[in-house]
Amino acid sequence: MANNIQFSIAVHILAGLACGCDQEGVTSGRLAQSVNTSPSFVRRTLSKLSKAGLVETTTGKTGACWLAKNAKNISLLDVYKAVDAPKAFAIHSYSEQKECFVSCHIKTALEKALAKTQKAMEASLAEISLAQIVSDVKKK
Repeated sequence: MANNIQFSIAVHILAGLACGCDQEGVTSGRLAQSVNTSPSFVRRTLSKLSKAGLVETTTGKTGACWLAKNAKNISLLDVYKAVDAPKAFAIHSYSEQKECFVSCHIKTALEKALAKTQKAMEASLAEISLAQIVSDVKKK
């Protein structure tokens, strides 16, 4: 199963903006160097973050971006939702085997348990601000 890195890339981009943003903003090319990816991938992520109101951007050859809010007012849950990151766990889509009791009921049982886990993870993300991440980055 492939890992989805949208969330971590988005946090990386936002931390880069929070750490190095000057009055004119930062280019997608400069952010792409930090993330070690292509500027077009960064721009797609920035588009999602912009739609969520977390960054502001200008387009064109001299285009740049900057945080739309103070880093203290951006939670990791805001970022998670902005990039539409997948849930922490997925349930398999295999067909039920009618002769097996577990096979017939496992998805319902897992959905209940994983919904609780997802809610707890999202509550934890809501408590962590981008400013806290930036602070940890600067300590290293």
